[in-house]
Amino acid sequence: MKLIQNAFAFLPTLLLMSFGHSSFVEKINTFSFNDPIILLADNKTPAKDTDEFLRWNLKSSGLSYDAFEQALKGYHYFLCSKMLQKNNLLTIIDYSKPSSQKRLYVLDMNSGNILFNTWVAHGRNSGYNYATEFSNDEESHKTSLGFYITQNTYTGINGYSLKLKGCEKGINDKATERAIVFHGAEYVSESFIREHGYLGRSYGCPAIPLMISKKIIDKIKNGTCMFLYHPTKKYIVRSKILNS
Repeated sequence: MKLIQNAFAFLPTLLLMSFGHSSFVEKINTFSFNDPIILLADNKTPAKDTDEFLRWNLKSSGLSYDAFEQALKGYHYFLCSKMLQKNNLLTIIDYSKPSSQKRLYVLDMNSGNILFNTWVAHGRNSGYNYATEFSNDEESHKTSLGFYITQNTYTGINGYSLKLKGCEKGINDKATERAIVFHGAEYVSESFIREHGYLGRSYGCPAIPLMISKKIIDKIKNGTCMFLYHPTKKYIVRSKILNS
């Protein structure tokens, strides 16, 4: 113990030798224990991301840390690129979870509050209760993973709907051609799950409960970040946003 105390006692001298007196004083005066730590020891995972995940108690809501971490990478990518019109919201759809569980999360990025947590469907050819196959191809009726930016609303065959811009080439950039939009559907409900054991499925759209669809759409429309997550290696390797 005495050896450790002596080592700490000698630390200011070492720092002075490394930085010089004025530089050292300036660093001490500007340092705060409340400052966010940028990297963990492995120099890969942002410690601030972990801190927010724990502080916001997101685990208790069922959101996985991997989904949150990847979503945050894209969110910060869009912020730096100034691609978001509304930068205080982040929508995460965790397709690693079964459709019988609530797997859509709308986060307030200022407070960490979960504004909405509800059911969301996947494409009919992506799987039954679990989504396991994904595609960017037209007429595939499969979900496309990755990052989207919400656009304007319209009323069409699925009622009040929200257009989505797929931002990852070769992964989800055919969202417009495929008419992949965010909308409400009667087959996304607790009663449907009780009867069938899983939600009804879409043609690839992330469909949500009809009763709250307008509230969610109006909250996230016009330039917010949306991330459709699944831990498939094929997407993780191909995503330029995740690897930027």
